[in-house]
Amino acid sequence: MPNTFGLMLDDLRSNVEANKESLMAVLRKSPNLAYQKLNELAVFVGSRYGFDLQLHFPIAGKISDIDSYGTENIGIVADKFRKTFPVPREEVKGKAVEFLGAEAKPKDAYMYEGKEGVRVVMPSGRIEILPGSVHFWCKIDEGVKNYGNWLIDNLYSNTKKN
Repeated sequence: MPNTFGLMLDDLRSNVEANKESLMAVLRKSPNLAYQKLNELAVFVGSRYGFDLQLHFPIAGKISDIDSYGTENIGIVADKFRKTFPVPREEVKGKAVEFLGAEAKPKDAYMYEGKEGVRVVMPSGRIEILPGSVHFWCKIDEGVKNYGNWLIDNLYSNTKKN
């Protein structure tokens, strides 16, 4: 399915919007419970695409910004045990520059115990790419969404949970 990343994000945003009032009510009572409910929603949406979708809040106060849910700090796990990419690592790095521009600085990361990985540092944050998962520690703009689509379609589509 092409554009899986974009479709999954749109689906997540649609589900957040549909549940916005109840999420706000839970958030007022308990940010921890809101986090739990939000990640249940993310797991539900991700499962429809064969992935474990996770939302992260590295800045605790961001949990109160419901409009940001599904637009930043997202993790997608396809196969946590996979150690190597199905395409050359240099291609993963080259596509980062192609989709994100010259300001994107891809480099090798997490290279130990036979594992490979790539970290793409950008002015707006970073993307951590492992053979079985990807974590977007940034706002998801059009370039990031297009790169995410490429990653899902080329690295993870054959490892999806069924």
